[in-house]
Parts: sequence; C-alpha cells; structure tokens
Amino acid sequence: MNALRSIVITLLAAALCWLAVGAEPAEPAAPSIQGSYVLDFRELPDGTKVRSPEVIGMMTLTKDHRNFNVYWTDNGKPVSISTISTYSLSATEFTEESLYYADNGVAGKGPNYETKPVSGKAPVTVNGDKIEFQLPLHGEPKVVFDKNGLTATRAGAFVDHWKKVE
Repeated sequence: MNALRSIVITLLAAALCWLAVGAEPAEPAAPSIQGSYVLDFRELPDGTKVRSPEVIGMMTLTKDHRNFNVYWTDNGKPVSISTISTYSLSATEFTEESLYYADNGVAGKGPNYETKPVSGKAPVTVNGDKIEFQLPLHGEPKVVFDKNGLTATRAGAFVDHWKKVE
C-alpha cells in the first residue's frame, strides 16, 4: 500500500510540474496611480523653488480618466494648461486619449483649444512602488509616481513635485 501511495504522489508531482512548465507566465498586476494630486512646488534648473501662487496645479486620476490643470507665470505673463482624457495603465504600457486640451500663454501664444481625440502610448517601468513613464500627448513631461505623490520632469525646464492628497 505504501508503494502504491508513493507512486501516486510521484505521478501527481510530475503532472503538476508538467502543467507549470507549459503554462503561460502570469501577466504582472496592473499598477495604480488613482488619486488626487496637488502641485507642491516647482524646482527650476537653477535650484529655485517656486510655490503657490506663482505655480498652482491639481490632477485627479480615476481608474480610467485624468483631469489636469496647472497655472504659472512666465516673465510675469500667465500660462495655463488643462486636460481631460481617458487612460489605461498596465505594468508595461500607459495609453491615453485626449478628450479636451486647452493651453493659454504656452510659448507666448494665445489660447489654444483641442477637442478632436488624440491618442498616444508610452512604455511603463515599475520598480517597487515607483511607476515611471512619459506622458505621451501635448509634449507633457516624464512622470514618476510613488506612494506619496509624483514628480513631473521636463529636462532643462523644471521638476514639479506633486503631493498625493487623496
């Protein structure tokens, strides 16, 4: 009886190993960036930290929508950007479709409104609690999310530090 039990256990173990080898690797769990974020400060290339009211921003991400608003001054002139979009995020890719985009004063130009859908994709890097990717539309910066908030970097221009508030 013990010999029969050993043979059955060995066959079951072999079958499980065979199934595991033939199985597709599991897709990594999708990370989450959901929450509301408030711009704490902007760091300029010379190290200057700019805070409200010179720079103000808020971004809210639901499971599939992004609403972004930011305001700052450039040589004393007001500049603002607003975006409403849908997005999806996996462990390997960020995809976004713009539903509405508006900017005013960017590059010294007047108001610009875009309501025609535009979409883009970017690779995602997940390292521990950090989720990193380039926002793919409208020349937006590279972002790194973590449990406390995010940083948005436009090389040579600024690093924005955002706090997660919800």
